[in-house]
Amino acid sequence: MESKLQIISGKFKGRKLALPQSARPTQNRARIALFNMLESGIIDNADKLVVWDAFAGSGAFGIECISRYNTTAIFTDVAPESIATIRKNIAAISAENSAKIVQTDAIGVIPQFAKNANMVFVDSPYDVAETGRAFVNKLGRTVKSGTILIWEQEANNSVDPNTDVWEVLRDKTYGRARFLILRKK
Repeated sequence: MESKLQIISGKFKGRKLALPQSARPTQNRARIALFNMLESGIIDNADKLVVWDAFAGSGAFGIECISRYNTTAIFTDVAPESIATIRKNIAAISAENSAKIVQTDAIGVIPQFAKNANMVFVDSPYDVAETGRAFVNKLGRTVKSGTILIWEQEANNSVDPNTDVWEVLRDKTYGRARFLILRKK
């Protein structure tokens, strides 16, 4: 079955994205809503973004940022199939110079990648909610103040962030997905 996942805006708008077999991608409509929230005063299009797509899957979030903004994107995932798919999607838009793709456990490389990122997208497996919580807790001890975190969770099994560490900018649910947009205090 052909993927219906595509880049929704920017210089690569409309390009189809490959999808790994095991992925549960953020649907196009939910990504549209997410980027509308980000562009309503949370990020400035003129800023140089260093985006870390931590549990990248197809890489759709980081690739969307490359399409829309002045972005360098870091993609991490443990699954070899996801890494191969991200490489294919990046090559399809000739964005190799804007991407760093690493097969690794995202939690283990927080000290390496969090210090330079000013936006982090975490969409850990829905069936292991504790993974997302552990990532966000460790990330909160590492990233610099002002870093934006987009945390996608399963709406029926979601957890709230530590508001001593994170300022909640937006909290929206779209179908099965809950999006928290947070800023490090």
